[in-house]
Amino acid sequence: MGSIGEVFSFLWSQIKSITWTDVIDILLVAVLLYYAITFFRDRRAGKLAGGVVLLALALIVSNLLQMRVISFILESIVSVGVLALIIIFQPELRSILEKMGRGSFFGLGKLVESKSGEDTKNLLKEVCTAVSELAETKTGALIVLERKTGLGDEIRTGTVLNADVTAPLIRNVFFNKAPLHDGAMILRDGRIFACGCFLPLSSNPEVDRRLGTRHRAALGVSEISDAAVIVVSEETGTISLARDGKLKRGFDRYTLENELLALLRRDEDQSKDGGLLGRVKSIWKKNPKPSEDASEEVEK
Repeated sequence: MGSIGEVFSFLWSQIKSITWTDVIDILLVAVLLYYAITFFRDRRAGKLAGGVVLLALALIVSNLLQMRVISFILESIVSVGVLALIIIFQPELRSILEKMGRGSFFGLGKLVESKSGEDTKNLLKEVCTAVSELAETKTGALIVLERKTGLGDEIRTGTVLNADVTAPLIRNVFFNKAPLHDGAMILRDGRIFACGCFLPLSSNPEVDRRLGTRHRAALGVSEISDAAVIVVSEETGTISLARDGKLKRGFDRYTLENELLALLRRDEDQSKDGGLLGRVKSIWKKNPKPSEDASEEVEK
């Protein structure tokens, strides 16, 4: 009984020694772990992270069991582990830093920066109307909605228009005999900023091989930025939306408009919540995951 009392006494002394700085420190670590887990969970880096955890567990077990040869080998690997991890997780680390620099994981960013709520709804309506009409005629299209991450490198590969967003103009650009149809249209600050742009293809080896170049380009730019990318398949007329390296398919005019408006509302709500504080609060909410976490479908 005395030993149990000593244990409780020790625990109580430790609890009493906790300061507000310790509480804030623990909360910050919890937030960082939360975002690290959610970031890696649905990416191929998640499997690599699992391998790193298993390697660490193997090292601990080998030390406990005094398995000297295995321990030596594992310790040799760990000694260069930091540099190896930086090399292995370079794309993911770059993506994390870009997200931190943007200050927002969701939202339409530059697309709506200079637009009022009603103007933004009209803009999205014009885009969705054009996309629906292109889908009916099975005219391929690739429309990038720039958000927080600037796409200057991609814009420089195309032709700058800086024109108002209208459904007839979007249809004309993607008409199969138009000079700018074979490329991406980039929307910035509520305007059709550039057309005929070349986008980087997805570097994810797990992307289904049946996906065409447009879909791979949409996934590629969504992997390196926070852009929302609309794709119209010229084979089937299927409307897709790529975000955060994921592809969701099967939209029509109204469901696509609702999806983009929901994205805008999340951005507005997050702005009202106050940046990092809003994100911390969102951890404790029991809302369903955003729609972009839906399982990826492929071109049939």
